[in-house]
Amino acid sequence: MMKSSLREKFARLGPAQDIDLVPFGSREIVSLSLGPDIRLAKTVGAVLALRKRHVSMLKAKRAVEAALEGKSVALVAPMVEELGKLAAELRECGFILSSLAEKPIDVRQLRERLQMTQEEFALRFGLEIDAVRNWEYGRRAPDRAAKSYLTVIDRDPEGAKAALASPIL
Repeated sequence: MMKSSLREKFARLGPAQDIDLVPFGSREIVSLSLGPDIRLAKTVGAVLALRKRHVSMLKAKRAVEAALEGKSVALVAPMVEELGKLAAELRECGFILSSLAEKPIDVRQLRERLQMTQEEFALRFGLEIDAVRNWEYGRRAPDRAAKSYLTVIDRDPEGAKAALASPIL
């Protein structure tokens, strides 16, 4: 019996699946995690959904593998035509997609919702009063770290207060 050539072996596998990449879209930073039931996970479908959005095959595969291990993986999808569409495709494959995009924070609205003066807000959350004023008046925008911190304050002000409080013994 003669050994088959490599070309013949590949021919038996059939033609490679062609992936239609989305032709337009925006860059999105997302988080991928496994849905509530691992039995519903369709790993190949999830990898292909990410690959269609110009994520490299290797990065998509590694992200899906990490999600299967119970980790929440952050990754960049270079070209997403519609975030809801990608989320729906991944949901069908048993995965959950979350957006990690920075959303603008209205510092004045946040402070007023917490019923604090500028000075109280700055003191309570360890911020410079001048920075708070500059953000509110539009003279400056918070940097990436400040936006992240303001997002935490926005979503869980009591948790942020508790994390900063040091009980006196």
